Amino acid sequence: MPLHHAVLALLIPRPNHGYELKARFEETIGPQWGGLNIGHLYQILERLVRDGYVSRSQVTQSDRPDKNLYTLTPEGDAEVRAWATSAWVRTGGFRDELFLKLLGAVALGPQALATLVESQRQTYLSELAGLARQRRAHADEPLVAVLIDAAIAHTKADLGLLDSATQHLGPLAEAHGAQAPSSAIPARREAPTESSPGTPA
Repeated sequence: MPLHHAVLALLIPRPNHGYELKARFEETIGPQWGGLNIGHLYQILERLVRDGYVSRSQVTQSDRPDKNLYTLTPEGDAEVRAWATSAWVRTGGFRDELFLKLLGAVALGPQALATLVESQRQTYLSELAGLARQRRAHADEPLVAVLIDAAIAHTKADLGLLDSATQHLGPLAEAHGAQAPSSAIPARREAPTESSPGTPA
């Protein structure tokens, strides 16, 4: 995730120190992204200072320890402008665990596939209900609302994928089910043991 570019973007309006940047990031992006670890943020800031995109100065405080103030440099401004105006290209593929679960369910047969699909459908519907509540709560925060809208659209697409999975994988699951043993594996027999003293044989 290019969080270092997002940090540069947060420094465009004015210089900031670490905890202010953390608070502004979480407030601006909203709950769908999740919190920003302060230790990770300081690692990012160290890298940005090292690369010349951000300068660091100390601000003296009378009632608490001095704090570091981070300011966007001209090089950092040019970097964030180039990043923010270029298209994003997906490079990581679609590594969703659901696809691995579908592999397992198909191998187990049609009943397992149906159980997975229905369970996953209910999960997505529950997610949509939660996202709808978040959307109403953040209606006045444009960037947060856009991210929630993206999550809603993604979840609706996932729901459609379940129908596609049932259609395309159903015959394969049936074939696997037909190949399964017709009878259950018999329970393992315990080895005969000698009778205990005083116990009838």
